[in-house]
Amino acid sequence: MPDPSTYRPATGTIPVDPGVYKFRDPHGRVIYVGKAKSLRSRLNSYFADVSTLHPRTRQMVTTAGSVEWTVVSTEVEALQLEYNWIKEFDPRFNVRYRDDKTYPVLAVTLNEEYPRLFVYRGPRRKGVRYFGPYSHAWAIRETLDLLLRVFPARTCSAGVFKRHNQIGRPCLLGYIDKCSAPCVGRVSAAEHRKIVEDFCDFLSGRTDKLVRQLEARMQEASEELDFETAARLRDDVGALRRALEKQAVVLGDGTDADVAAFATDELEAAVQVFHVRGGRVRGQRGWVVEKAGDVIDWASVDSEAGSDLPLLVEQFLTQFYGEQAALSGATDQEAGTSGVPREVLVPVLPPDAEQVQEWLSGLRGSAVRLRVPQRGDKKALAETVQRNAMEALQQHKLRRAGDFTSRSAALQGIQEALDLDSAPLRIECVDISHVQGTDVVASLVVFEDGLPRKSDYRHYAIKEAAGDGRSDDVASIAEVTRRRFLRHNRDVGVLRAEAAGADADQVSDGDGGDLAPEAAIDPQTGRPRRFAYPPNLFVVDGGAPQVAAASAVLDELGITDVAVIGLAKRLEEVWVPGEEDPVILPRTSESLYLLQRVRDEAHRFAITFHRSKRSRRMTASALDSVRGLGETRRKALVTHFGSVARLKQASVEEITAVPGIGTATAKAVLTALGAEEPSADVAGVGDDEPDRNGQGTTEQNGADVPREPVAQHGPAAQSASQRTGVE
Repeated sequence: MPDPSTYRPATGTIPVDPGVYKFRDPHGRVIYVGKAKSLRSRLNSYFADVSTLHPRTRQMVTTAGSVEWTVVSTEVEALQLEYNWIKEFDPRFNVRYRDDKTYPVLAVTLNEEYPRLFVYRGPRRKGVRYFGPYSHAWAIRETLDLLLRVFPARTCSAGVFKRHNQIGRPCLLGYIDKCSAPCVGRVSAAEHRKIVEDFCDFLSGRTDKLVRQLEARMQEASEELDFETAARLRDDVGALRRALEKQAVVLGDGTDADVAAFATDELEAAVQVFHVRGGRVRGQRGWVVEKAGDVIDWASVDSEAGSDLPLLVEQFLTQFYGEQAALSGATDQEAGTSGVPREVLVPVLPPDAEQVQEWLSGLRGSAVRLRVPQRGDKKALAETVQRNAMEALQQHKLRRAGDFTSRSAALQGIQEALDLDSAPLRIECVDISHVQGTDVVASLVVFEDGLPRKSDYRHYAIKEAAGDGRSDDVASIAEVTRRRFLRHNRDVGVLRAEAAGADADQVSDGDGGDLAPEAAIDPQTGRPRRFAYPPNLFVVDGGAPQVAAASAVLDELGITDVAVIGLAKRLEEVWVPGEEDPVILPRTSESLYLLQRVRDEAHRFAITFHRSKRSRRMTASALDSVRGLGETRRKALVTHFGSVARLKQASVEEITAVPGIGTATAKAVLTALGAEEPSADVAGVGDDEPDRNGQGTTEQNGADVPREPVAQHGPAAQSASQRTGVE
């Protein structure tokens, strides 16, 4: 393992300017790329006392064999260069993007009456315009925050928009002039759409015109002695100029072009496209396509190297731009990164270049040039795109060949290291989460064949081992283990009862003890029942005490076919019941990587639930005390009246106008809110008015419903986490 001091550069040789640096391993491979305002300050921090570094940073520094840097003029250039290098080298210690569909983009919902701007990941939808993709979601939000000063368009969801429309007050962005507040009628739908169209024009590259217009208005306001307006316009111009700095100029101003490159082998081809608008790279997209199939009759193509490239270029041009035109719904309106630009640069011309060029011109509504760059900046950019295409193809083939192989090696390595009878095809892991003994929860995640099976994830609210500000991790592990395997025993008992009328061979394997595999298959869905089978390996987050607690519970329940281990965080030691010393897996082994991934996923899932539960506790309202009033009807009441304060002022008749709310419920609500109650003897909801939510206090009744958290906000997020997935 290299010693960082052997390759540490002298402090005086490191510039204090902004730049981008690369750490390489002893074989010359780039393993980490980073950027810094001051290269000297940042690099020196890596060579401080190694024991004080974050474990992953320490691993990177001790793996590297050299470091090098590139000085740039501004931090913005450093950001762009860092992004390009991460895409080009795919360093192992950088966050990895698996494919281009996961890149965040800025979406504009032009198909809505009041278009919305928001960060989006996922498949493209018709009627929505996209700008990007960007390297990070924060890069979009930072740019958007700057531009909202000048283009105060709506950014809120449909639910938030409707709520503020009902209460007649704009959100905070409306008060600080970063939203034109169409929800309360400050601007009309037509005026708001004009704001959005100007925003799209700016991101499409038509920037100079907007800047000149603002500068002219600023000058007019100054001449009219309206210095307040002039100052605001001056700030707007500054915001636009800062937004323009977010993307480096690579070609001459005013250049609109798509630069495409291809990397091919006998079976597949990788395509990379850089979208240049106004001389700036506004986005990048990539695909990997299979040559086999009906898209092109590859058997009719000459087998000489590269002879299939013209046909590949033709197929790309027709499919990509044809699909984009269909999605936009108006072929001559798209000017963003997905529209047809004035120029398309390709490595070779397609067989029918003139016809393809004419077709592209028809899509755009004006002339389009199809060219092969020969020299200058365009040639240099094309070479960069080509390198990205070659890297994309290489990484794709490594992923395809390595995923299954690495998972198989990991499972086999775990089997050998722990001396198991078979590979642990089903692994379950438990993690406990709390803050100083409050809101103690646990998570259980499931991996099958080395991949997460999120439909089997579970949350547990710790009941016996926590309370009154105390928390015992060992007792919590024991409680979760007991509840999980009691559920397993109960499920097996139900299956035996259901199969009681069947032949003995269908109920068991012949000895009356083990359940036959066929009995654990749900006959309606054809899928395995979730907890009919125990895991092959049960992992707890912790060391010897946690492992001993889980093992004792399994012994108590008579379960002998489940292996138990613990994975300690600090040194990544694997603890086995009854052993004084831990099992040490090689740091670079696939086995340890898989166990770490399982443990980290359990930690993430537990943290998510803990934060949700803590948030619900901190934001609890008086409505929570109304017996029998579930989350669905609480949300309906607040949505209908706009706030709890307005609900408190309502009459019984007004409350009963809400669907699903009866007279008894309305009186109970007013009682809970401290309003004048018409009937003092009403304490809750009558038996004739069941909770429409159908769940009650799920957190207390031990319901076992699968749940994987979804990105939600507000009451909906609280509702989802309270109703489901809690044992």
